Amino acid sequence: MAASSKSYKIIIGLGNPGKAYENSYHNAGYLYIDYLASTLGSPKLKLSVSKDFEYSKTANVILVKPATFMNNSGAAVTSALKRFKVKQNEILVAHDDSDISLGGYKLSIGKKSAGHNGVESIIRQLGSNDFSRLRIGVRSDKNGLRQKAGSFVLKKIGKVESAAFNKVFEEVSKLAGLS
Repeated sequence: MAASSKSYKIIIGLGNPGKAYENSYHNAGYLYIDYLASTLGSPKLKLSVSKDFEYSKTANVILVKPATFMNNSGAAVTSALKRFKVKQNEILVAHDDSDISLGGYKLSIGKKSAGHNGVESIIRQLGSNDFSRLRIGVRSDKNGLRQKAGSFVLKKIGKVESAAFNKVFEEVSKLAGLS
């Protein structure tokens, strides 16, 4: 279980920028930021001066979306931490996890990347894994067959799956004291 929201100064949602990736499983982190922005009454996200992330300041937390592609998230995260003078142990990084079933999630602190390239990029840039993560389940095995992540993470999310994401986002936000 992650620390309370009072220790999160920034929530960073990982994803890929651009229309081609909108509303895809791989953009679960972006979707969580969008959910928080709408539920917290956040002003519209704006591009940073460095142009490597978008952000919005709410009363309780800063919401960040790297404007870089997933595999280069570390540079944007480092830039955001410097810009807002925040320590890495005060952030929550939200991202898709193809090892967790759709509708599930895990909150963790100080874990390795487990093969997630966006998280690996952050760990490499920060030189440490001393940050919290919200791992959002995206796996929906068809007919009991385990699909390879590459075969579905870039696909668009349907209505049923979208409802599952919103349920996770609502639950996690309550746990983190954000709603």
